[in-house]
Amino acid sequence: MYLSDRPRHVTGARASGARRRVGTTVVLMGLVSLLTDISSESVSAILPVYVTTILGMSPLAYGVIDGLYQGVSATVRLAGGWVADQWDRPKWVAFVGYATSALTKLALLGAHGFGAITVIITADRLGKGLRTAPRDAVIAASAPPELLGRAYGVHRSLDTVGAAIGPLLAFTILWQLEGDFTAVFVVSFVAALLGLAVLGLLVPNVRPNRRARSSAGLAADSRATSGPAAGPTGPTHDAGQPRRPLRQAFSGPMRRLVAVAALLGVLTISDGFLYLSLQQRDDFAARYFPLLFVGANVAYFALAVPMGRLADRLGRSRVFVAGHVLLVGAYLCAASATGGVVTTVACLMLLGAFYAATDGVLAALTAEIAPPASRASCIAATQTSVAAGRFVSSLLFGVLWVRIGRGPGLLVVALALAVAIPVAWRLVGRAGAAPARVAA
Repeated sequence: MYLSDRPRHVTGARASGARRRVGTTVVLMGLVSLLTDISSESVSAILPVYVTTILGMSPLAYGVIDGLYQGVSATVRLAGGWVADQWDRPKWVAFVGYATSALTKLALLGAHGFGAITVIITADRLGKGLRTAPRDAVIAASAPPELLGRAYGVHRSLDTVGAAIGPLLAFTILWQLEGDFTAVFVVSFVAALLGLAVLGLLVPNVRPNRRARSSAGLAADSRATSGPAAGPTGPTHDAGQPRRPLRQAFSGPMRRLVAVAALLGVLTISDGFLYLSLQQRDDFAARYFPLLFVGANVAYFALAVPMGRLADRLGRSRVFVAGHVLLVGAYLCAASATGGVVTTVACLMLLGAFYAATDGVLAALTAEIAPPASRASCIAATQTSVAAGRFVSSLLFGVLWVRIGRGPGLLVVALALAVAIPVAWRLVGRAGAAPARVAA
């Protein structure tokens, strides 16, 4: 059974200690993401400059490319979650997605035109969309329910280490080899291949639906043994059989959560645009552009686990919605007319803190609300709504930048997000209430 289903009398000191650990599988999945993010972020760190300087594209054109980068994955996220639920092998669905993205890094070696790069980026994002929900379903099935926020925090912190190493690696390669983008693509492919090996060889083949059926069977045996007086000890539905998982992903509390995730996603400007804004504002950000990614990821890494633990204690929906206040602060820092080290670092720290308070916390909140047999589909639904919202956001902000300018465009989005936060709080502020208190 899940740890939260165990009777009080069997949870002694040893069980209490076990509950405080998130498990080896969570750490292994974090290592997979660390290596994969070294691969993907080393490319992402050079993409805005490469597109706008080497290819000479406008901010609006970059908005289209960035929109594809942010939103294409939304087209297959639901499919990835549905297949993982139906097949009951989320690890191998995730493996296919990771393998697809790894191959795109190799394909970049022979791509020299805008069209080819666009196709490769699209394929890379399709791989990301396919793998993300099954990956998070593996984590949810491998951690105690009361520690979901901490488990996703551990995973996201390891993921973020890779996201910090990737830009540093790209910066070092370009610095030492005088702008050799080919070398960046080779290193990116090798890192992706290592992550794929860890997933295929070391991560266990978690079967969430089989485990849920086993738990339901044990609960039924317990009720039969104890007699009618014992009362129900677990869910009365068949937790191990998917019942229209996509329908469950858009009904009940999930419907409100998906709507809120989409609303806030539309008002989340992509990191690339924020970094370009900082670059165009002052020489400091322009000179160290690839390192901007590192600054935000350092804050994310430092705060991912504390934010996850805070969400476990105070309520995951509350932390998720309130985290967007930090994003408003990042917008205001980036929109300011005066640049320099202070406002740039403040923007990066607020951006990293925002991701720490929202990314893994949203996955934990979804896993908490979703039925176990439909968990991957429900996670995919919230992730799809965020990705689709950010696709729209990239297109709209590209238009705002061209029409009214960088600073005013950021202020408009900051104001809209400030208005949306209370609405989101009202819709999901009570969803995923804080679980029973867990020892620190």
